[in-house]
Amino acid sequence: MAGNDSWRDLLVWQKSHAACLSIYRHTVSFPPEERFGLTAQLRGSARSIPTNIAEGKGRATNNDYRHFLIIARGSLEETRYHLLLSRDLSYLSDPDYTQLESNYTEISRMLNALIRSLG
Repeated sequence: MAGNDSWRDLLVWQKSHAACLSIYRHTVSFPPEERFGLTAQLRGSARSIPTNIAEGKGRATNNDYRHFLIIARGSLEETRYHLLLSRDLSYLSDPDYTQLESNYTEISRMLNALIRSLG
């Protein structure tokens, strides 16, 4: 079973939530014409990571939990691409990109370890 601890107690959820908040702060300065484009896509994929971790933690079996963690991992890679695109379009500075990418690299390692631990 996925366990009785809250998803809020998971360090990987805490870090992905903090990273999502950071994405929201950074995208405020994106061009207005990207509001329904890259801004929405980047926020959505970043939001999907902690959302799927939380949903998976609430499922009845480890197989279900693992499935949602794999979805979170896919959203993480989507977020990383959107960050790269944002940098290449000069919407993000190199230092901001590097910091965000570093955060998501750490979250990726944590997610992969959690997925492996579930079999």
